[in-house]
Amino acid sequence: MQLKTPYLLFLGDAPDALAAKVAKGIRDWRPQFAVGQLRMDGCQADLGLTDMTVAEAAAAGAGTLVVGVANRGGIISDSWVSVLDSALESGMELAAGLHNRLADVPALAQKAAQKGLALHDVRHPTQTFSVANGKKRSGKRLLPVGTDCSCGKMYTALALEKALLERQRKATFRATGQTGILISGAGVSVDAVIADFIAGAVEWLTPDNDDDHWDIIEGQGSLYHASFAGVTAGLIHGAQPDALVLCHEPTRTHMRGLPDYPVPDMEDVMKLSLQMARLTNPKARFAGISVNTANLDDDAADEFLFETGKRFGLPVVDPVRTGVDAIVDQLDA
Repeated sequence: MQLKTPYLLFLGDAPDALAAKVAKGIRDWRPQFAVGQLRMDGCQADLGLTDMTVAEAAAAGAGTLVVGVANRGGIISDSWVSVLDSALESGMELAAGLHNRLADVPALAQKAAQKGLALHDVRHPTQTFSVANGKKRSGKRLLPVGTDCSCGKMYTALALEKALLERQRKATFRATGQTGILISGAGVSVDAVIADFIAGAVEWLTPDNDDDHWDIIEGQGSLYHASFAGVTAGLIHGAQPDALVLCHEPTRTHMRGLPDYPVPDMEDVMKLSLQMARLTNPKARFAGISVNTANLDDDAADEFLFETGKRFGLPVVDPVRTGVDAIVDQLDA
């Protein structure tokens, strides 16, 4: 996959900031790719980038319009099509990580063919995978797991890769979702893999490696999420993690998208995650806890991190506020 940079990040009619997490991830981890943002009427997300029209972005050299907003169900909204069509008309390619494909929208497919432009549906694997075999692979692997969806698993993984590389350690971020793929340029969106092959796809993504090399695998979903637990289970089994990191957002009162399901206790998630992980790696252990404290003030965040560390006897960090060096130290130990 070769995407033309820089990107115009399309936020569409995002109902809140979290719905634009794809665009936010690109802005945070590949800011040099983000020439600006395009927001439709009613958009409730703002990345702090320059608001641009399609014409302004094209004049600024944007090579690809990236659909940086994800709605429930991952669909291309009818209200977006005219904007996406105008991007193609201006000479930009399109990239999206949604469940339904850009290529399946007749108007977009026709315009792209006429202009000789690519439609990048990064969520949809182009290869086939084998059923997982559970055989031990060389190298080391770390997997973040969450108490909920969208609570910091990708940010934690990217921060850990960066910290390891800064220490001259061997490490590779392995993307398993659309945002991670757009950031790293490679990976497998595991929620688009047929269920029987999810674990096998993760085995393929994280093959044998040097004994001192860490694959930092992007986590997905939560074992306690009624909608997405199946994806999480397959990911855990295929990853065969040597180390797990629990990810948590402490201000939520219910699971994302499921108001009747409360957020589970961190200890319960850790116990179940270890039980699942030890099916394919009996030596799996927790190396730390990563907390998204963005909705807490400094004092409340410091107190939560400190009290959680006392409770579990593990390094507890916020990748943005504190960095992840304490967890890397634990990996070294």
